[in-house]
Amino acid sequence: MTSEPAPTDPGGGASSPELALAAAIRRYEERLAKDPTSLGFALLADLYRKAGRVDDAVAVCRDGLMRHPHYATARLILAKALMTRQDFAGALAEIEAILRSSPKDVQCHRLAAEVHRRLGRIDEAVRHLERAASLDPGDRESRALLGVLRAGGAAGESGVARLLTDDTFVTAAFGTLCLDQGLADEATIVFTRLVRKHPDDAGARERLETALRARSRRKG
Repeated sequence: MTSEPAPTDPGGGASSPELALAAAIRRYEERLAKDPTSLGFALLADLYRKAGRVDDAVAVCRDGLMRHPHYATARLILAKALMTRQDFAGALAEIEAILRSSPKDVQCHRLAAEVHRRLGRIDEAVRHLERAASLDPGDRESRALLGVLRAGGAAGESGVARLLTDDTFVTAAFGTLCLDQGLADEATIVFTRLVRKHPDDAGARERLETALRARSRRKG
């Protein structure tokens, strides 16, 4: 039996997930066009965000929140979109608005911790992670981050980690060397300490994020 040829991809090489995302966006655009007051604006904004259309996500969220100012899910999506645009102050304003009415929102505490960390505010990040961990005892990710972000935390058992008890080695050059050698935990410790000392050092903040991503990949 001769097999039928595979259907031509109308998306010019787009993958199935991309096509599905585009189709979902069209459905919600049509739904919102028919009913501009629908709460579906939040889902459309999140689809835009996942498709990389961050400006559209922000615009849809802000427009919808003018009609539904207490819709926390939309504020959370807006915060995530603003973070993608590196607008951390704007993202934090949205998160804090949610936490004022829902102080036990674990997801918001996690996101607040990330925003504060990206802004170089390590102690504030720790405070939100502690809150998230206390609200959700099964939150392993928050507990793991606390282990490296807390002031005075143990550096670990490796020979390199033991060197970090001496601040002589807490330098950007040594942290970068640790990253290059695949020592993500040690690099995280170095850059966490550097950011705590110099929160306005954008380079140290970015290297901390790089170290955390490397650490997450290794442990995942």
